Amino acid sequence: DCQLLEGERFAFSNRDLIIFDVNVHDRGNYTCETTYTYNGKQYNISRDVSLTVEVSPPKKPPEISYPRNNSIEVELGSQVTVDCNTTGADGYEVFWTGNGVYIDVFYMSRIFASPYEEETSYDGRPMHSVKLIISEVNSEDYEQPFVCQASNAFGQVASYIILKHRVPDIQRWLTGGIVSLLILTFITLIIYKIFKIDLVLWYRNSVCAFASKEDGKVYDAYVLYAKSSGDRSFCRLETFVRRILPDVLEQQCGYNLFILGRDDLPGEAVVSVADETLKQSRRLMIVLGSETSSCCLLEDTSEQQLAMYNALIRDGIQVILIEIDEIQDDTSMPESIRYIKQKHGAIQWKGEFSEKSCSPNTRFWKNVRYQMPSRKKVSYSGVYLLPLTLNNSAAKGS
Repeated sequence: DCQLLEGERFAFSNRDLIIFDVNVHDRGNYTCETTYTYNGKQYNISRDVSLTVEVSPPKKPPEISYPRNNSIEVELGSQVTVDCNTTGADGYEVFWTGNGVYIDVFYMSRIFASPYEEETSYDGRPMHSVKLIISEVNSEDYEQPFVCQASNAFGQVASYIILKHRVPDIQRWLTGGIVSLLILTFITLIIYKIFKIDLVLWYRNSVCAFASKEDGKVYDAYVLYAKSSGDRSFCRLETFVRRILPDVLEQQCGYNLFILGRDDLPGEAVVSVADETLKQSRRLMIVLGSETSSCCLLEDTSEQQLAMYNALIRDGIQVILIEIDEIQDDTSMPESIRYIKQKHGAIQWKGEFSEKSCSPNTRFWKNVRYQMPSRKKVSYSGVYLLPLTLNNSAAKGS
């Protein structure tokens, strides 16, 4: 077959080829090539010889490669097919028995056997396969041996298989459950991170709508901001604190704010009022203007120093930092406010004051309400929104 003969099994004697220890792989076409000279010219000549190798089957009992006296797990009511694979048996001497009864090949009952399939093994022995087919497994089929038997002139062999109830794969279910739980937890965390503020506000409105805090506090927030300057940024800051903030948080959301200059009595000492009011407040709300000068002005007030002392040292009151527009240079901020911003962040107002921006359902006010304590539910339908004429005049004046 066009392959050079090499190895110790091949020898040449005169014009003969000798093959030692012949096997089935030696069959094929062998080509002999030689040369001869005629009338002074050299010619090549070849001849093919076909070699057929006939294997004599070994004289021994047949072998069953499957089943091997083993068991398989099957479900009740399922269909099962089991192969009986034999080598060296006579074709008609391979069959299945169940409960000592021969399983017919031709009778198509619930349990039957298929006709055998024949091949030839490498050593020349015949290979047969007979299928045991159970169209529907019944309860009586369990724990009963189904035996495959094979025989030839030199002996007989048998091997069985037993059907068992399928044991639940606890490890697979456990792994699937853990993976599903991890995926569900991951998705839940993502959803919570995206809708955390909305979920907390919904919970407050639904579950904690009528819960009241018995903490002895009077005010929900003490509002601290820089006062007196006269430029556009301070007019805008004043409009936000004195008009926008009360309209939304007090009238629409039901919070109680303390704003110095609005809620204190004339002639009262600022430090005394601030100290007493801070003790009665649940939050400290610091409102900064867009100009850095507001931070510097705020830093110099004794009110601010007292508020920072209460927030950071004495009472540990929670701080809400609001910026009216973005502050470009944080380095000009007081160190205490810069520390609060780095630790808790700041809520930024962007854009002009309008009726739409004063809705408590905007993103800005949701963030403010999220940091505020929970309050009793207030209906928005009966709320009167104050006109924003002061804002418009402030904008024009700038």
